[in-house]
Amino acid sequence: MTLHELEGFGVSRMTDGEMRDFLTNRGVGVLALPAEHEPYVVPMSFGFDGEDSLYFTYVTTDESRKERLSERGDDAAFLVFDAPSRFMWQSVLLSGAVSPVPESEWDDLGDALGNAWRPDLFEQNGLAADVTVYRFRIANRVGYKQNGLPPGFEPPQSEEST
Repeated sequence: MTLHELEGFGVSRMTDGEMRDFLTNRGVGVLALPAEHEPYVVPMSFGFDGEDSLYFTYVTTDESRKERLSERGDDAAFLVFDAPSRFMWQSVLLSGAVSPVPESEWDDLGDALGNAWRPDLFEQNGLAADVTVYRFRIANRVGYKQNGLPPGFEPPQSEEST
């Protein structure tokens, strides 16, 4: 379906400001990196600088597939979404490239990393691990939302309410 067709069901394109606010407030999404046979897809917490970059903190090991694929510098995609109900949802799809951030720049990223969601497992257990910060430079973005029932749609009446 085209956006024009979806608009008839209450779907609309998000404005730049709506996408910026959404990315600032979400903190978790799904990263897709190109791989040999199929994309490597992984949930990630992120920080957003409010403009054109996301930041990821990777907990790394010697055999980190995510790190190996990110260092190739190929194009990647990132999806952030929220769907609290069938007729109330938002999603932003980003495309761009991922690259490591030099450790000398990490202190400057405090504000951008502040909204990143982190599993309690990492916070509470103080897991000692190597970490690396990566930047996702946003090349393209598109966002869609639906904020209620489609025009003319009436939910089925329950027998109790009749």
